[in-house]
Amino acid sequence: MTEVVVDGESLTPEDVEAVARHNATVTVTEEAREAVRTSRERIEDILDTGEAVYGVNTGFGELVQKRIPASDIESLQQNLIRSHAAGAGENLTVPEVRGMMVTRLNALVKGFSGIRERVIDLLVDMLNEGVHPVVKSKGSLGASGDLAPLAHLALVFIGEGEAFVDGDRLSSEAALDRRGLEPVDLQAKEGLALINGTQLTVALASLVVCDAERILQAVDIAGALTTEVTMSTTASAHPRIHEVRPHPGHSETAKNLRLLTEDSEIIDSHRNCDRVQDPYSIRCMPQVHGAVRDSLTHLREIVTTELNSATDNPLVFDANRVDDRASGTENAAVLSGGNFHGEPLALPLDYLSGALTEVAAIAERRIDRLLNPNTQEEHLPAFLTNDNGLQSGYMIVQYTAADLVSTNRSIGRPSTDNIPVSGNQEDHVSMSATSAHRAREIVNNTRHVVAAELVCAAQAMDFVEGLTPGTGTGAAYEAIRERVPFLDEDRTVGTDVDAVRDIIADDRLLDHVEGAINGELE
Repeated sequence: MTEVVVDGESLTPEDVEAVARHNATVTVTEEAREAVRTSRERIEDILDTGEAVYGVNTGFGELVQKRIPASDIESLQQNLIRSHAAGAGENLTVPEVRGMMVTRLNALVKGFSGIRERVIDLLVDMLNEGVHPVVKSKGSLGASGDLAPLAHLALVFIGEGEAFVDGDRLSSEAALDRRGLEPVDLQAKEGLALINGTQLTVALASLVVCDAERILQAVDIAGALTTEVTMSTTASAHPRIHEVRPHPGHSETAKNLRLLTEDSEIIDSHRNCDRVQDPYSIRCMPQVHGAVRDSLTHLREIVTTELNSATDNPLVFDANRVDDRASGTENAAVLSGGNFHGEPLALPLDYLSGALTEVAAIAERRIDRLLNPNTQEEHLPAFLTNDNGLQSGYMIVQYTAADLVSTNRSIGRPSTDNIPVSGNQEDHVSMSATSAHRAREIVNNTRHVVAAELVCAAQAMDFVEGLTPGTGTGAAYEAIRERVPFLDEDRTVGTDVDAVRDIIADDRLLDHVEGAINGELE
């Protein structure tokens, strides 16, 4: 995908990833531009009346009762950006910033923010010309929007702050000048429109959705490989089992396991053996992996809705279509509400974080079964090395996996926290941005644990003699062996896991497997 068309209605997590990570360009539809122009005309009409309207000619937060004279309205918007750029912590990565930019653009062009087309054009040009604001990662409470991070982003619009261009960190004035762009003088409502929304949270959540879906496909591949090399059965993936407990994720995972192990001589070799049941970490893969799939489906639905929502405050409507009595205001064209509140994202992000922690936990248990001489099959040497004792093989890979699982468990649920701010005017916040940051961390940790299982399962495959794996699992083994050689003597095994982690992240593992099975995994 080289171009993403932005219309305020149809942005997807994949679109966000294309812009954020693959530098896809953006264009705005003429229909969306017309909505922006119409919304701005309503703000101009309000200015002509002189009526007090929040975000247009009043102070902010606890200072809402302060009326701002017409001569100071532009200064009000500039001051808002400067004063709110109070973030802390590490800077966001360029892909994360680009994700914020395209999601903010999509929300603005819905036509409920009252911003001028000139500001929209600058945002489009910055994305397409590679001007990326330096944005602090900390400072959002997920209510009144992701204020501090978005304010750092908006500084560049007014020629302040810093930005990256061509890998160089420059003053915003120099960054814009390098691309032939000019800052804007923000007018009424525009500063607030740039910083009031959930765009840090939803940008990170979009990347979480894309990454987590790759991890779930990879963990099914890893689990299928482990099933084979431990001489376990795929009977637990039989469709009849899942028809009588019809959670969608169960069936999807079971289907993947059957597809991956199709034509496996290893599975066929022991279909009538004396083993009655496999351990839960293998037998219950459809139930555990599947439950995580269902949580991710829920998050994808929430994120897709949020991407195409107006999360500004106040929102600018057609006065002829708003019930004055319901609004409680004289000017019903501008309504104050709480669409900036990140709770709809915070809760499902925390739900997914807990679910991905379970993915890492079950994968770590399968790693132990591959390595542990007290639980592994007779054909597998201790810690998957022939010269154990002198060599430790993949022993410490499990230590790292255990650490990452424990770290995931310790992160907690940020959405349950609350600290009132702004003189207690903003007395309940969502911490949705923190939930998104934590979910990103758990994604990275879980991807590493799944990569560790794949490395160990591939090593174990080399101790299965005379039998071929399934079509899909065989392709996965080949993809791993292209980057990680057989461990015949001790080496720095962390680089083995890093290599497989990378092919999970960039789809090379999935592409190799799906190319072999002539189909797509769920």
